[in-house]
Amino acid sequence: MTTQPALPLEALPASRPPRAAPHNLEAEQALLGAILFDNETYNRITPLLQERHFFDPVHGRIFQACADLISGGELADGVTLKERFARDGGIKEIGGAVYLMRLMEQAAPMSAQAQSYALLIHDLALRRELIRVGNVISDLAENPPDDHDAKDIIEEAERTLFTLAESGTANSGFSPFSRALATSIENAAAAYESKSDVSGLATSFDDLDRMLGGLHPSDLLILAGRPSMGKTALATNIAFNIARARLAAQRSGDFENQMNKGGVVAFFSLEMSSEQLATRLLSDAAEIESDRIRRGKISKQEYERLADEAANLQQLPLHIDDTGAIGIAQLQARARRLQRTTGLDCIVVDYLQLVTSSSKKSDGRVQEVSEITQGLKALAKDLKVPVIALSQLSRQVENRDDKRPQLSDLRESGSIEQDADVVLFVYRESYYLERAEPREGSDEHIAWMRQVDEVRNQAEVIIGKQRHGPIGKVKLFFDSRYTRFGNLSARS
Repeated sequence: MTTQPALPLEALPASRPPRAAPHNLEAEQALLGAILFDNETYNRITPLLQERHFFDPVHGRIFQACADLISGGELADGVTLKERFARDGGIKEIGGAVYLMRLMEQAAPMSAQAQSYALLIHDLALRRELIRVGNVISDLAENPPDDHDAKDIIEEAERTLFTLAESGTANSGFSPFSRALATSIENAAAAYESKSDVSGLATSFDDLDRMLGGLHPSDLLILAGRPSMGKTALATNIAFNIARARLAAQRSGDFENQMNKGGVVAFFSLEMSSEQLATRLLSDAAEIESDRIRRGKISKQEYERLADEAANLQQLPLHIDDTGAIGIAQLQARARRLQRTTGLDCIVVDYLQLVTSSSKKSDGRVQEVSEITQGLKALAKDLKVPVIALSQLSRQVENRDDKRPQLSDLRESGSIEQDADVVLFVYRESYYLERAEPREGSDEHIAWMRQVDEVRNQAEVIIGKQRHGPIGKVKLFFDSRYTRFGNLSARS
């Protein structure tokens, strides 16, 4: 089931009397005449300009016809446009052939100023849309819909304005397949020319990166596990590795040629405070147990090492939001704001079941989780960044002999499994073995000790679903002292 935005401002007409909208018909005529006189003018103007940006719909139709002809390698002038519009019966709507010829004759000398005209037309279109959105916000504030308060209106207004600022319109609409195809070829070329197996954002876990190809923009990744399996630790390690790689790349002075450039990470920690998260990261970086840091049971040398690591990580591009029970709309708004002000390359949400839905009326927890996962997937697509969302697993895992998790173990699994591009499970066999110790001195105890030694400091990341790649299993090193994961091959 598709969940619509709480307050779709794009779809609402402003009810107040219309104002004289900002426009400049002379600029539109001049630009069209310049394009008709010299088709190369079209290739020199901003690619942002589209049919809908013209105030006069007739001018918009003429512009789109020129764009279609020129992009197809054909000539766009008064004769070809007359023939085109005559075929579809629209010649009278554009003022006839006389109007086309007049555009060419009057605006022919304007080719040099074409880019300025294009930017002006685009700017005026944004201003018209901004006025419309402002009127809608004002109307909603005066007469809010049922079950929506002022915060809902503010969050939707911020989302709409962000979209307007990024794309030039509150409704991007269709885009031609050719544009998507060009982007796909560019991505394929970048992956082909890369010297690494990782085409996305590297987690720095080599085997996992090889299986996933890194974390890819627009993907929603679900990282799930039972309590104490280490899912928060793994998510924290991934976030830390990405942010630390970006910090190292910036400090190297050769950012462009750096293989792993890392990125800016937003970490929504709904379960742990920012201080607790920072303590974990410091424990990992300084290799001092976090419980000793909290209790102050560290030596002078360890404290100095801790202070040095804290200073070293001061500029780490990791941003933590520890607001409890944050709403999905609020989470989206804060992520958009961070991308706009600072930049953003990856989002981590710890964890999914603690995020609240925007709907005041609930049709059940499954429906709420569906809204949240759809909201996170939409956020990943809008911002073009990977989103990692942690998830709890149901207790039915504990009732099986083989406690390795599977897709059916996801809580409210229907929506989570459906919306996710990748589903990862964290599993540590040692956790269960250590809690099933036989009587000491028995034959079973000796075999048990052998089993524990074999899996000690080992963890599995099970790829239960991958929309664009293989499923399988990856083994990682796990150090419980510092709640840290690492490459198992490096420890062999």
